[in-house]
Amino acid sequence: MQQNAALIVVDVQKGFTPGGNLAVKDADQIIPNINQLGQYFDNVVLTQDWHPANHISFAENHAGKAPYDTIQLDYGSQVLWPSHCVQGTEDAKLHPDLNLPHAQLVIRKGCHQQIDSYSAFMEADQKTTTGLAGYLRERGIDTVFIVGIATDFCVAWTALDACKLGFKTFVISDATKGIDLNGSLQHAWQDMLAKGVKRIYMKDIVELA
Repeated sequence: MQQNAALIVVDVQKGFTPGGNLAVKDADQIIPNINQLGQYFDNVVLTQDWHPANHISFAENHAGKAPYDTIQLDYGSQVLWPSHCVQGTEDAKLHPDLNLPHAQLVIRKGCHQQIDSYSAFMEADQKTTTGLAGYLRERGIDTVFIVGIATDFCVAWTALDACKLGFKTFVISDATKGIDLNGSLQHAWQDMLAKGVKRIYMKDIVELA
């Protein structure tokens, strides 16, 4: 791919794959696709969910609440999750099958105890940035291709923010896997497409190359 394009690989971690604390069904099955895609990009960025144990998004930190309940926080509605990807734990490690040794940057997100963070660009308060946009612009990158877990949360939020920040944005559908919580997958795709995100497939990249 051209030097002005980057592959952003979202949250391919033990915690979101089978056996993890917030496992997405069959999410490990997209890893060979992601590894293959990586061969076509010189610019690769990884993201990693990296929560403190007392994170505000964990159901166990709210008395009387269960996973997948929602609460209202200063920045809006928040889904409560099982504790996952806690800093320094096995659950937070990148999946051992992920093979992208030339990735130049790992963005860790969800590090602030009081704010959740789905997007690789911006935390859920829509004010706290990760610095990723500045990094990409400094590198002359104006086009991003997004893959990873989960399509309807961290991938979608990353794609929507990329679009909002002026990047040409593509999501490679068969290199993502969704949670699909109460129809969230269909809703996420509708939202992404309405905001200008382009949905493509592995074969589109292979054909371009």
